[in-house]
Amino acid sequence: MESRGLLLGVGAAVVVLASMSMFTVSETEKAIRFRLGEIVESDFKPGLHFKWPLINNVLKFDSRIQTLDTEPERFLTAEKKNVIVDSFVKWRVADVGRFYTAVAGDPVQANLRLDQITKDSMRSEFSKRTVQDVVAGDRGQIMDILSTTLKREAGNLGIEVIDVRIKRIDLPADVSSSVFRRMRAERERVARDFRSRGAEAAERIRADADRQSTVLLADAYRDAERVRGEGDAKAADIYAQAYNRDPAFYAFYRSLGAYRASFANKDDVLVLSPDSEFFRFFKQPK
Repeated sequence: MESRGLLLGVGAAVVVLASMSMFTVSETEKAIRFRLGEIVESDFKPGLHFKWPLINNVLKFDSRIQTLDTEPERFLTAEKKNVIVDSFVKWRVADVGRFYTAVAGDPVQANLRLDQITKDSMRSEFSKRTVQDVVAGDRGQIMDILSTTLKREAGNLGIEVIDVRIKRIDLPADVSSSVFRRMRAERERVARDFRSRGAEAAERIRADADRQSTVLLADAYRDAERVRGEGDAKAADIYAQAYNRDPAFYAFYRSLGAYRASFANKDDVLVLSPDSEFFRFFKQPK
């Protein structure tokens, strides 16, 4: 019985020592192995690993992507006006040894350090730009500069910055009203410029249309007068040719037309001498 109990004790001791000699690292973790408080190894791949009991101890850290999302902060622009900026940073542990040395492996401390670096970089960039630049034009450029700066500075903390984004840029109420007034004045100036250009173009088009209309009417009148003159000349030529064929008949025919026009109405009255040339065909019926 005593030998059996001894074997059980030895077996239990072996199991405990074996369990104390092994540790696992998952895909979402990074680990550091210490020897009497000194870092001896930090580049562990996922899987099963071994250590010396009581001599080595192991600390594990989350290697997944972390998010730094702080409260919106006020920054001064080049015009000495405040803007309220809301941003976030995506990061993860890259060098676990340096991460442990710099911030004791504490994500809260890492966020505080990273937040300070982010704010300092933003303060520097926003102070170089006007309100209109940071609101409308240079946001992408600012994020690129911030990303480059944070990646360089965060490397000293053993952190890899994945992305930096500015979620929103707001203006305080007093700044908003002045900016909106300036924007409205600018839009009104542009509108007036467009209206003046349109009025100028309209006057130019109207003047050109009037000129073309005058030219067309003049050309049409000229052509009409020419055609009318040609017609009158042709008619006169036809009358002359007809008259020359039989002057007596032509005179008689013209007189009949005159009689018909003169006596068309019973109320018409002619006061003429009886021997007037107008009645010559009445005197000479043959």
